[in-house]
Amino acid sequence: MISSLFLYFLVSFGFLMIAMTVHEFAHGYTAYKFGDTTAKDSGRLTLNPLAHIDPLWTFIFPLCLFFTSGGRFIFGAAKPVPINYWALRNPKRDIIWVGISGPLANFILAFLLSMALRIIPSQTSISFICENLIVINIVLGVFNLIPIPPLDGSRILMGILPDNLAARYSSIERYGFIILILFIWAGIFDSILWPIVKLIAGWLMVHF
Repeated sequence: MISSLFLYFLVSFGFLMIAMTVHEFAHGYTAYKFGDTTAKDSGRLTLNPLAHIDPLWTFIFPLCLFFTSGGRFIFGAAKPVPINYWALRNPKRDIIWVGISGPLANFILAFLLSMALRIIPSQTSISFICENLIVINIVLGVFNLIPIPPLDGSRILMGILPDNLAARYSSIERYGFIILILFIWAGIFDSILWPIVKLIAGWLMVHF
């Protein structure tokens, strides 16, 4: 039982790493296009998953979350791509695009995989991989749109808010991960975000 659960974790973790790598690369690439070379200079403008690993949030947190939920839930975070807000050509506007680029990349990948599913025979290992990658990309995209720092939704919101409100709002980032953990364990993900994930998956003809 434990060995099969651990095997399932490894497979799910592999899918999660692909989604997180695409997500972080999109942030770095968008920032680079808008004038910030920080990600490129630090070696983070890459699709190599090893460059985006954070020991705590990429390994320990997903492992604990997976086994404490009985294999029902896996989630984690990559090491955030460094962004120099003031290096952007138009910081207030460009940070919105940087923030939205990660979730958008996940949604685009999910869409492309759903197109591939239409020509792949069902009930095969390849279709299994595609379906799971689609779901994990949707989950990652939706989750990161939550407007709690340091998630991408907060970057988008800070780009929209007036400067004084944006500065006060960003000050809660030090408590962000604590808020998110409470958010997950309170079941808010199951009651609010999971229906959104299922809705998007249904649009892409993936049912689970």
